[in-house]
Amino acid sequence: MKLILAIINHDDAGSVTQSLTKKGFSSTKLATTGGFLMAGNVTILVGVDEEKVQTVIDIIKEHSHSRKQMIPTTTEMSYGYYPSMPVEVTVGGATIFVVDIERFERV
Repeated sequence: MKLILAIINHDDAGSVTQSLTKKGFSSTKLATTGGFLMAGNVTILVGVDEEKVQTVIDIIKEHSHSRKQMIPTTTEMSYGYYPSMPVEVTVGGATIFVVDIERFERV
């Protein structure tokens, strides 16, 4: 048994979980915050048999998209003046962990 943990952008969470459900996979969705943007993410947990791991990863990849986003930054000009200078960064996509499960029970 394997546990798949996928950290994805909150904008993609609905599409990922709906697709997993349509393909017969149960998942748990946790709201999380992290990364250098401290933006809202979602961690999706899916327990599957080893032969289904790649199917779940493919579904997550298909529905987790990278996108460009402008964020404000500051640079000191002089005399403590910090004008806001937007910078374009890439956000989204998925970070996926596959972990061995020693024991799994549904009660």
